Amino acid sequence: MSLRLATFNVENLLTRFDFTGFRNQLRQDRVIKLFQVSSEGVYQHLEQARVIAATDDTRQMTALAIADADADILCLQEIDNMAALQAFEYGYLFRMVGNGYRQKYLVEGNDSRGIDVAVLMREETRDGQKIELRDIKSHAMTTYRDLDLFDEELALTNRIDDKIFKRDCLELDLLIGGRPFSLYVVHFKSMGNPRDGLDGRQSTMPIRRAEARAVRRIIEDRFGADQAGTKSFAICGDMNDYQERVDVIGRRGAGYRFEHQDEAESALDVFSRDGFAENVVRRRAVLDRWTLYHARGPQEQWLCQLDYLWLSPELAAHNVGRLPEIIRSGQPYRTIFPPGQEVERYPRTGWDRPKASDHCPVVMTLDLP
Repeated sequence: MSLRLATFNVENLLTRFDFTGFRNQLRQDRVIKLFQVSSEGVYQHLEQARVIAATDDTRQMTALAIADADADILCLQEIDNMAALQAFEYGYLFRMVGNGYRQKYLVEGNDSRGIDVAVLMREETRDGQKIELRDIKSHAMTTYRDLDLFDEELALTNRIDDKIFKRDCLELDLLIGGRPFSLYVVHFKSMGNPRDGLDGRQSTMPIRRAEARAVRRIIEDRFGADQAGTKSFAICGDMNDYQERVDVIGRRGAGYRFEHQDEAESALDVFSRDGFAENVVRRRAVLDRWTLYHARGPQEQWLCQLDYLWLSPELAAHNVGRLPEIIRSGQPYRTIFPPGQEVERYPRTGWDRPKASDHCPVVMTLDLP
């Protein structure tokens, strides 16, 4: 019996318009910056037209990437609300590619922009095993005090009664063909702006580290610290951190070279340091683990993994030799691929946009013990 499990940050699946760019140019789209806009009313009409014109191509590509993942259970990040999820699932996944999902789960979390994590599930796996939800639980209200995770680093930017998860940790207790499986869906704190002499990644790492510690505590409190490794669980989502990266060195027209390097520290060391869970993407070759291309000019460009399937030791051991897949056909043309990794992009993909997402779906076929 097998289960296909996937995660994908679809980026801003919204049902509303953001008009704050009229007063805050940092939030204004680059197209509108090219034109003189005389009033807020005109700006709103232009922004609505821009978003509507761009959205259909984008969501067609998002749907194609999801269809290529062909998951039985799909963990999503950056969903506005259930209405957005239902409209996308019916209008794109089901009607466009004939690959819809009957079961949909979303709980409103803590993100200031209102983007949440969600789960889509089929009623049965591809080989006919029933997928049953026994329980679902949001941990959005859990505070640092609740789990005794507050420390001096966090005190610089947080208070003890602040919520740990900047979005949520959504916990699903499932039966797959009668076999127990637990799923934890997350979207960790994003990398912010530089602060106190630290870059955006370093300055926000204490928050992501606390989120990772909280996920681990939730799992260990449920199963027992000495028994968690014997259970079937997966932690999935965009974790906004990486333990390694591939530096892309060079310029367009002059060619590129690719250099792999390990990071000295990562918030995700909480999961890996003592074998609590395995990042199965690391089973792939070192230059072929990336799920996102990051670039801020030719002096700062690299490939890294932000999107994860962490498996419990029991589940990972039961699937030794299996590799996860990374779906990259929705990447924009500006993404620089190492030699031999180039893919055929979806129709109408642009240099920067439209695109399925800056993130790539990660999917793996698992046998459950």
